[in-house]
Amino acid sequence: MQALRFNQTGDLSYLELVDLPIPSLEPDEVLIEIKAGRLNRNDISNVMGRLPYTTIPRTPGRDYSGIIQQGPAELIGKEVWGTGKENGFIQDGSHAAYMKVHRSAISLKPQSLSFEEAANCGTPYMTAWGAIQSCHVREGTRIVVIGANGAVGNAAVELAKKNKAQVLGLVRKEEHLAMLKEQAVLADLLPDAADAKALKSLIWTYFPEGPEVIFDTTGHWLPSAISAIGTFGQIAVIVAPGNGQVTISVRDLYRNGATIVGVNSLLYSASGCATIFDGLAKDFDQHLLHPPKNIQTHALKDAIGVYQAVQDGLATGMHVFIPKH
Repeated sequence: MQALRFNQTGDLSYLELVDLPIPSLEPDEVLIEIKAGRLNRNDISNVMGRLPYTTIPRTPGRDYSGIIQQGPAELIGKEVWGTGKENGFIQDGSHAAYMKVHRSAISLKPQSLSFEEAANCGTPYMTAWGAIQSCHVREGTRIVVIGANGAVGNAAVELAKKNKAQVLGLVRKEEHLAMLKEQAVLADLLPDAADAKALKSLIWTYFPEGPEVIFDTTGHWLPSAISAIGTFGQIAVIVAPGNGQVTISVRDLYRNGATIVGVNSLLYSASGCATIFDGLAKDFDQHLLHPPKNIQTHALKDAIGVYQAVQDGLATGMHVFIPKH
């Protein structure tokens, strides 16, 4: 079968397209024919050696959709989707024609989603779910999503809307603003710079009592968000720029009784993700959640070039790989 493979880390030149045997199964495992595998930025970080728990040699890829080809008779032919902290890090992942997972990691794909749409939900929805749950976003919660046009940001908007929260999406570009308004999402443009006064002025125009939650999906707005949060509010973060060192005003944080919430989807096992995705599948099929749009698909044979383009900032958006079987 075709698969991406790296035998050492530190440079994308170590990533190769190779032919490997179809995985053989251990007890309680199933073999999945991959129909689509999403590219995440931490798949790139994986090859670059930035994630110390990776074991090599390894096939990368966290997120997938596909069809079960081997395993218990009652599961063969089932359409599935999934993600998890093991995939591509300590066991071979989804950037291949086939992958194997433990039976407990199986979640049936929503019938309302294509394979490409389902694969694209993995890490973004797992991350957004973690933020929405940790910040107790419920009916009436005033939440601001910074970077609401991105995969994680848009998933957070969808989940917050499903919970009947009051949602404000903030984005950089006019075309992203138009996209959110097409989704009937209250939205506006971010200030030109990460200025605390400008951000607070903008947000409090929409939420005069202050936001209860700010979810910064970009990694650039944490110091300003601390100034903009309402009393006893929570600020969720998923990434930090540069070396991860950010200067914040602790005074503003404690005076507001605010909390910073770190969200890391790599804390969730594949079996834990499957349980969560079972619930998400029902929400998609009941049209309480809507499928991601503008997904770019690529043949697996072209995947290395896509890795490099994303790494170099030459390709943006959402990308999934379609294997050749």
